[in-house]
Formats: sequence, structure tokens, C-alpha cells
Amino acid sequence: MEYRVLYDEKVQDDLRGLDKAEAKRILDRIETYLVRDPRRLGRLLKGEFNGLWRYRMGDYRVIYRIDDVRGCIEVLRIGHRKAIYKK
Repeated sequence: MEYRVLYDEKVQDDLRGLDKAEAKRILDRIETYLVRDPRRLGRLLKGEFNGLWRYRMGDYRVIYRIDDVRGCIEVLRIGHRKAIYKK
């Protein structure tokens, strides 16, 4: 099953903070790989972020939620690994 991707409005702001090539690379990987198997590629987060998943791409992280009922992945934030969990 291939999931649809929904982006939270905050993701647009997150992407503006990245250079265009990096933003395109991240979005391409989400649309190409993450939609196929979000659980295998991601890691379930704990604590304050319980129930959310993260996808690692070098120094960047994609924070998302999986909705199996609707068949979609909701991307909540994209950012550098040092700052993403502080937002």
C-alpha cells in the first residue's frame, strides 16, 4: 500500500529555512521512499513525541504521523537534527 502525504502548514516555513537543493532532496525522498513503507524507514519516537515517527536523512529529520485508516502520512516538521526536537 502506498500512503498519501499531507504536509502541515509549518512544513512550508521549515523548508524556507533550507537551501532549495536540500529542500528538494528531502521532499523527493519523502514522495519516493517514505510513502512505500513509513514504518520500516522510520523510527517510533518516545516521551514527549510519543506516537510520532521520525525519518532520518543525514543531518535532517522528518517528523510525521501515520494514519492507517486514511492511508496517509502527515508530515509535521522538517529540520536539522540539533533543533527539530526543540520546536
